[in-house]
Amino acid sequence: MRRLWIAFGPFIVLSIVHVAALAADADALAAPTKLTLMPLLAFAVVWGSRGTPWTGSLTLLVVAIGLSWLGDGAGTFFPFAPELPMMLLFFGLAHVCYIWLFWRRLAVRRVPPWAAVYAAWWVVLLAVLWPHLGGLAIPVAVYGLVLGGTAVAASRCHPLITWGGVFFLASDSVLAFRLFLPDAMPGWTSPVVMLTYTLGQGLIAAGVLSAVRAGRPASTRTPVAA
Repeated sequence: MRRLWIAFGPFIVLSIVHVAALAADADALAAPTKLTLMPLLAFAVVWGSRGTPWTGSLTLLVVAIGLSWLGDGAGTFFPFAPELPMMLLFFGLAHVCYIWLFWRRLAVRRVPPWAAVYAAWWVVLLAVLWPHLGGLAIPVAVYGLVLGGTAVAASRCHPLITWGGVFFLASDSVLAFRLFLPDAMPGWTSPVVMLTYTLGQGLIAAGVLSAVRAGRPASTRTPVAA
């Protein structure tokens, strides 16, 4: 645990700085710190895994973090393309990696009954936002499926991963309302998006590291029934 705290220290500090910058409307600080978050999280994974054989699970985690970084910086990295569709693309791919990682490699139990709330979340979210989605209705619906799928798959894993899935879903839910119903969302919801996002990603990464360090390699585990 001490090694994990050391590894995640820079990510935690910069997350606090970034959220505080958003709350203070300090855009000059918020923009560069946002693009530094996921590289620091990837560093935390690599540093925290020292002394543990590198596995396919850690590779999937780093790939998902990298795709999230591209989603975070879609407007910066791909100025020639519409920002929101590029965000949906890269974060959607990140969630596919997370689903594969959680469901196929790190699951330790069946899907708990309470996870049915994620299906209700998807239906309610689309029902409220659908009239405002325009040409992005189908991409947003598909993205909602993979986002909810990540949360469901996370519910089968280490508690840190489960809570990470909850916060990640909460972050994107608030963001969806900010994007498509901006008049209904107060300004303080901007830092809330990134607070829950960094919590979600950080908890997922810490949970994967804890699961990998505590368990046998995924290839030697007995599969868990869905």
